[in-house]
Amino acid sequence: MDFLQQILLPITDINLILLVAAGTLTGILIGAIPGLSVTMTVALILSLTYSWDLLPALAVMIGVYFGGVFGGSRPAILLNIPGSPSSVATSFDGYPLANRGEAKMALTLTTLFSFVGGIIGVTILAFAAPLVSSIAIQFGQRDYFLLAMLGLLLVGGLSKGSLAKGIFAAGAGVILGLVGMDTIGGGTRFTFGSLQLMNGIDFVVAILGLFGLAEVLYQLRTVNKKSITAVLKKMAFPPIRFIFKFLPLSIRVSILGVLVGALPGAGGEIASLLSYDHAKQSVKKPSRPFGQGAYEGVIAPETANNAAIGGALIPLLTLGIPGDAVTAIFIGALFIHGLQPGPLLMEQSADVFGVMVGASILANIFLLVFGLLIVNIFIKVIKIPKQVLYPIIIVITIIGAYAINNSLTDVYWMLGFGIVGLFMKIHQFPVAPMVLGIILGPLLETSFRRAYISSQGTSDFLLGFVNSPITIILLIFFIFTILSQTNLLQRFKRKKSS
Repeated sequence: MDFLQQILLPITDINLILLVAAGTLTGILIGAIPGLSVTMTVALILSLTYSWDLLPALAVMIGVYFGGVFGGSRPAILLNIPGSPSSVATSFDGYPLANRGEAKMALTLTTLFSFVGGIIGVTILAFAAPLVSSIAIQFGQRDYFLLAMLGLLLVGGLSKGSLAKGIFAAGAGVILGLVGMDTIGGGTRFTFGSLQLMNGIDFVVAILGLFGLAEVLYQLRTVNKKSITAVLKKMAFPPIRFIFKFLPLSIRVSILGVLVGALPGAGGEIASLLSYDHAKQSVKKPSRPFGQGAYEGVIAPETANNAAIGGALIPLLTLGIPGDAVTAIFIGALFIHGLQPGPLLMEQSADVFGVMVGASILANIFLLVFGLLIVNIFIKVIKIPKQVLYPIIIVITIIGAYAINNSLTDVYWMLGFGIVGLFMKIHQFPVAPMVLGIILGPLLETSFRRAYISSQGTSDFLLGFVNSPITIILLIFFIFTILSQTNLLQRFKRKKSS
């Protein structure tokens, strides 16, 4: 009963309600601006609230967290510019939906199922945190390596047309992701003596260039053609049958999102990409082909990345381990207020756990309300004439690139990625695999090297892949994914049937 009262505290305290509402709305608006990350916003909120009491500070930070992750889908759908890394997969079908005149439908569907994913994630956080945390803590370096490899195998699904071009783009992305200082040995790679390159390439900069600036440069060729607003459909709220039709998919990807989110360092971007691939593999009759405006293609990643928030909070509250960059800031907030994150937190300060769960539920409710109320405000973006909209986007991408690290070097990288992205679009190279490689490259390399270093030799390293149940399960998934990507399973079935 005490735990239930603690969960209800944010829902019954008018001050906490208003703080969560303000945080959620702020997060949605900030998340909708490419380059302004949720991590940066939560860090700013922490600096502004360090003199507050703990519970109000956590309430507004939780609101910003959920709102910011959700807000990144708005420009991904309307402009093909993901507002955050976890919204990259949303743009694959979200932008084609906008081009079909179904921007309102896409925005509304992502709002509804972001709410579903968020609530499922919070529910698992509330009732299964110790269990999920015990599973996550058993993940070793081999498991992270296999997880990163599974992510890279999404290249086949993200490559529209030529798989070879997708593999080339992903390989180039992995190499770019390794630029900078070696986190294990301390050496430098591909820096050519430049101090500016020692910190590596921020994948948010790559997203801004490859998706933002490149899209503008590519669309400039059709700047005088008729806008998509001419065929904008009026239907904004999906039929009730859609909710029930896509509910099983949303439940599956929510569970996947929670599990991936609970892995330290994995984050919503990996959860959304894996969920998108799961939707492609499991949905036999999509509303449209994936990549051409399938409703399932926007529902799966947006459900998963919001569910991943609940997953990321699990290791924070049970083990004192941050699930992602934002929860690392939450650890700072707990330290500032004299609390020690870790296994004893739930026993010594159970009210903190209850309030964070209650504030998360409240944040998802406000996410649903604000998301539905301001659909028409967001939709006005694509009604702006291209001659006005494109210069605004260019300015936003430049400001966003600079704001990440307050560095002009990032702006230069963004411009370079914009030119590369334009070349790739003209010659029909998929840009998503390159971003995927930049994101997963460092995780792939560090997990492989740490796993090998911890082994006594090559034989022990290889035997390690069959010594753990989690590793064996991931290895089976990895092999199955390879077979499905290369159509070997279909060939085997055809031979067996004949």
